[in-house]
Amino acid sequence: MKNSAETSETPSAPLPGRAVKIFGVGGAGVILSDALNHEEFAGATFVALDTDAASLAASTAPVKIHLESKLLRGLGTGGDPERGRALAEEQFATLQAACGGARAVFIAAGLGGGAGSGIAPVLARAAREAGALTLAFVTLPFACEGNRRRQQAEQGLEQLRSAADSVLTLPSQKLFKFIDENTTVLDTFRIADGLLAEGVRGIWQLLTRPGLIQIHFDDVCAVLRDGHAESAFAFVEAAGPARSREAVEKLLRHPLLDEGRALAEAETILISLLGGRDLTMAEVNRVMEQIGRQGDRARIVMGATLDAAMKDKLAVTLIAARNASWKSDTPPVTASPEALREAAPRYSVRPAPPPVTLEAGEPMATRRGGARREKPRMLQTQLPLTIVTKGRFDKSEPTIHQGEDLDIPTFVRRGVPLN
Repeated sequence: MKNSAETSETPSAPLPGRAVKIFGVGGAGVILSDALNHEEFAGATFVALDTDAASLAASTAPVKIHLESKLLRGLGTGGDPERGRALAEEQFATLQAACGGARAVFIAAGLGGGAGSGIAPVLARAAREAGALTLAFVTLPFACEGNRRRQQAEQGLEQLRSAADSVLTLPSQKLFKFIDENTTVLDTFRIADGLLAEGVRGIWQLLTRPGLIQIHFDDVCAVLRDGHAESAFAFVEAAGPARSREAVEKLLRHPLLDEGRALAEAETILISLLGGRDLTMAEVNRVMEQIGRQGDRARIVMGATLDAAMKDKLAVTLIAARNASWKSDTPPVTASPEALREAAPRYSVRPAPPPVTLEAGEPMATRRGGARREKPRMLQTQLPLTIVTKGRFDKSEPTIHQGEDLDIPTFVRRGVPLN
């Protein structure tokens, strides 16, 4: 007969790993999915999804889906989310089939470009229609990447929030709190991948690992499905006698939780503790008491898992589900793109004027001493230009700098006549 301690550690059946599919969408998403330790996600199916054949060729994912059409001609989306969205809609049945059999679908993507912003929302809708819990893990662009990528990221995020059950966002601008003056660009993106990977790993452990206090798959669905638009997340680790206090301090200082403000705004907080067999009830209570004090208006769902390898350590995964939209630190454009287009100078096509010629047989000048005929003056007229569209970039947002649309030729914007 088992004693009470052994009985309490008998886990309920977790979600099988094979029921989870992890999609890397677009260049950034494929890189992120490759950065995950596939051995750690035993049983999960990794899928690389992109319009760029080179990106897929470099991926380590066992399943690769190349979205292509005659429209793209092998050139990808060209940074245009509309092209990515149209292609995903065209191959919606393929996306839905790829999600088949999954109870949970993770979507990793970088928003701001054409593939991530355009394809990810359509994939999320396909996953939900296939019956899977759909969670998106996305990065948002730096302010220095420009207004166009920021606006495309905002639009993609809005569409993704409408399609997925929950979206966990990592605003890249917050990475400045993790780096210093000497951090390279490459290291910065590695930090971003690492932070987002922690979110994926935390949810994976919630769904698949047996726990002393188990958070069931149905509990996760009840918290995230159809209830929240956007979530903040954090993962912290601590060791030693003061591990519980240290873990709480790290959570309350975590940049991705806005130094604790995300807890106060949360409607639901999902928290999972992972420790060794030496984890005490007092430590669990200390962590939960502090979280409950910060998120006093939130519904809190807690789980705890014991692992012999975590002796003297404590790891905490926290998800704060809230209905808050992302706001960039970049000041918004004062006028809308439509208003800027209306204010831009216009030029139209007119028929070419008749050529100016001298009368036939008329001498250029009279004999010496006679009156000289004045040459006719050449008048500047408007050239018979043909209006040319932007082609594949026709639906892209204009490039706005200091209130000017740089896509309009300089001489037109400044009213400079041509000689």
